[in-house]
Amino acid sequence: MGRRQELERRQNLLARFGRLIAAETRLESLLSLISEELKNILSADRCRVFLIDPYKGELWTRVLVNNEDKILRVPIGRGVAGFVAKTGSAVNLHSAYRDARFTEDLDRLTGYQTKTVLAVPLTGHDGIILGVFEVLNKLKGAFTEEDEGLLRILATMAASFVENATLYNDLRRSHVETIYRMALVAEFRDQKDTGRHLRRMSRFSGILARAMGLSDAEAEDIRCAAPLHDIGKVAIPDSILRKPGALTADEYEEMKRHTIYGGRMLANAESRLLRLASRIAMGHHERYDGTGYPQGVKGEEIPMEARIVSVADVFDALISKRVYKGAWDISEVKAYFQEQRGKIFDPQVVDKLFENLDRILAAADEENRRIQEDEAMQKPTPTANAQPEQPEDHHLRR
Repeated sequence: MGRRQELERRQNLLARFGRLIAAETRLESLLSLISEELKNILSADRCRVFLIDPYKGELWTRVLVNNEDKILRVPIGRGVAGFVAKTGSAVNLHSAYRDARFTEDLDRLTGYQTKTVLAVPLTGHDGIILGVFEVLNKLKGAFTEEDEGLLRILATMAASFVENATLYNDLRRSHVETIYRMALVAEFRDQKDTGRHLRRMSRFSGILARAMGLSDAEAEDIRCAAPLHDIGKVAIPDSILRKPGALTADEYEEMKRHTIYGGRMLANAESRLLRLASRIAMGHHERYDGTGYPQGVKGEEIPMEARIVSVADVFDALISKRVYKGAWDISEVKAYFQEQRGKIFDPQVVDKLFENLDRILAAADEENRRIQEDEAMQKPTPTANAQPEQPEDHHLRR
């Protein structure tokens, strides 16, 4: 390819780059898009986009390890990306392993062999470094000064979009955390296994939503709104909600009203997620054959998000050990859903549950491990002089 043709190719790629990143507001999707485009424009084998976590003083990026997408964290100042983030200087290495600024950590983790590296800082509108663009292994030869200039232009073009997406992501995370904590209020009054259940069933809901053909954004919204399905239980008296024995007919009718209470609490909210959660809260006890509550609607009259969450919620309840029951075997769970397919549950959602059972069970295991790790970190470390914990004397609390 001649010089003129190469310049035209890069101009077209730059224009395409600008159009694509301007249309993407979700941070993770934006970073993936940037990585692919930088790789193509710079004729590199691989690209990493590092962002700074100002609270931890680290850089983070997504890497593929054994076909799994993982987040890797690197201290600022360590490795090429860490050096660029700390100094604000670009780095162009023609032989990575011969330079002291390069560390082999990422290569050892991923099994990749880095030969050439070009990295430039990603700087925000206020001059603060947001992260680092790093391209690896030029397909022919080494990266040039012209490549460095082009990567700087791309970083300048992308900076405001990354900044906006980061702010949007932080706001969304804050919003989702608020939703999750609202959901815990209802769940704490009803059962002990609160956080585990909410995390698992919300993950299941997202997987099923995507399997039903919804977009990534729609599936993510359902995942985030699902934990509020039982928020209406906050309006149910403790005498009913926590009654150890069987409910009377009147008490059962009042318990069923948690769907109405939840729907009304969340209805007409400005937040799209809360409006979605309202439909889920109102509809997750409806049955596909029309025998559910509170409205007795059937089939596709029930919002899809409620049909999805209904399956996810019951599935987690069945596979989980509770004080009043043991965990069901998967064969028993499958038999139950097959029996209730088209009665309680949407047949299509049940089919997607079966088709994605391995992914859903893997998600359950991942959430259980994550919660166990969190709980282990929160346990106080015993000191050498610590006295054995004495059993609480409940008589003294009268």
